[in-house]
Amino acid sequence: MPGEISPTGRQSGPGSPPDLRASHADRDRVVDVLRIAAGDGLLTADELDERLETALSARTLKELAPLTADLPPALATGAAGAEAKDVVRIEQVHSGPVVRAGRWVVPRRLELAVTFCTVTLDFTEAVLPHDTLRIDVAMTGKTLTLVTRPGIVVDTDGLQLTHCRIKHRRSRTSSDTPVTLRVELTGQKTHGRVVIGPTRPILGRRLLGRRTGSPHPGA
Repeated sequence: MPGEISPTGRQSGPGSPPDLRASHADRDRVVDVLRIAAGDGLLTADELDERLETALSARTLKELAPLTADLPPALATGAAGAEAKDVVRIEQVHSGPVVRAGRWVVPRRLELAVTFCTVTLDFTEAVLPHDTLRIDVAMTGKTLTLVTRPGIVVDTDGLQLTHCRIKHRRSRTSSDTPVTLRVELTGQKTHGRVVIGPTRPILGRRLLGRRTGSPHPGA
């Protein structure tokens, strides 16, 4: 279709070569879209791993396009550029993992109403429009993981725990590092545990780790 925008954000037209080579940025944009889609429950863990493997080994835009073709257009046209919302609510019961990772936009308040689903909020590459995030927790079972980076502090004083424990991995960064985001946990966490720290246990970690040791193939 003339003027159609591909999932990688490039403009295509009737005269466009069908097998344009994919760049590092093209692959990274698709990876971000897939991460966010998995966090929204649109992809299962197996689907995410399969698509990530394909994305990271893709040589052309033609290979990347099908990976996001069945996802909502708002994701495929650049989820990282979305405006920050004041309140985001996540409700899930006995389903797949909830994941926010990559360049997701952090809202002012996040409501977690989750029962027996793991939740991972990875702030490593998150976009921070605000200096404070309040997370209202109503979570039973499994693990709530907050992956931090230097400058992000987590306050758990307002969180009530029932048969649940907190594991806080302290960062080795300097105490002079300015605070860029304060995360306030409030509400109730029953059973399971809360893990906070700089580690990065996100979906697809095994596949994404390949990029750290070698360049993208076909670039």
